[in-house]
Amino acid sequence: MSADDHVIVLPGGGYARHAPHEAEPVAAWLEGLGVAASVFRYPVSTRHPGPLEAVRGAVREARANGAQRVALLGFSAGGHAAGMAALAPGAAPDERVDAAILAYPVVSMTLPTHAGSRRELLGEGPTETERRATSLEHLVTADAPPFFVWHTAEDAAVRVEHAYLLAQALAAVDAPHELHVFSTGPHGLGLAAEASGARMWPALCAEWLRRAGWIA
Repeated sequence: MSADDHVIVLPGGGYARHAPHEAEPVAAWLEGLGVAASVFRYPVSTRHPGPLEAVRGAVREARANGAQRVALLGFSAGGHAAGMAALAPGAAPDERVDAAILAYPVVSMTLPTHAGSRRELLGEGPTETERRATSLEHLVTADAPPFFVWHTAEDAAVRVEHAYLLAQALAAVDAPHELHVFSTGPHGLGLAAEASGARMWPALCAEWLRRAGWIA
């Protein structure tokens, strides 16, 4: 396990709570791969940019503790928080994200889903400008860090369109990324040990981390 690399896990929960199965069990899985990991419970029921600033603070802390590379692994709304920290302008050098892993992420605040996350983050009736400024597909630039994204086509809570929008934006600027869409499975699978198809995502992600040198 390299002390130079650290992955911060951001559980989902619609920006209203933190899902336990997307927290410590995920950090334990990463530790089992030989990747230093921790869970960060970013502020919920808190308006933008509160969660973004908090995640950036967690990245700064990881670097202050010796991490040379910091990745974020976020689920659902936690995926949105991870994507914001990886893509939103204004990050200081010690807030830079080196890789992002997004599981069934909320990507766009301009789509009808996930309205609950949008309401918690932006309040009732946000302007079009506010919605675009917090939509990951509009924040992608050519210097985006590598992304690993997975989703299921059956997800009714956060539709797979979110993942496609992000992947298309990354592809448009030739930013490194990997996208996996599994045909079956509901929202909120976490490590997906009991899900057909989607249970492959941890192995696929581990291989992606290995190719990038996060795993020896």
